[in-house]
Amino acid sequence: MNLDEIVGEMQKQAEKLKALNHTVLFDLGDDGKVLLDATGDSVKITPNPDNDEAETTLVLSPENMMKLMNGDLNPMVAFTMGRLKVFGSKGIALKLSSLLDQ
Repeated sequence: MNLDEIVGEMQKQAEKLKALNHTVLFDLGDDGKVLLDATGDSVKITPNPDNDEAETTLVLSPENMMKLMNGDLNPMVAFTMGRLKVFGSKGIALKLSSLLDQ
């Protein structure tokens, strides 16, 4: 699983992610980072951003990221099992989780 595949999948889901209305940084460890900015009129998805400040940061592996986006991994289970770490607003993470479940 590479960063380009993850960004591509996020872009496919951009329309429903627009409702998030917040910024989320996905930290994929050595594979890089992806910034999701859903605060404007359109969703901006930036791989390895220069500025990685976000309201919420999610730390997970690229494999688990794809499973979350495809609905193959429940975010609450991932968090409980330590596969997903959340820094910043837990409320934004929960909102993102509900959007991905749609």
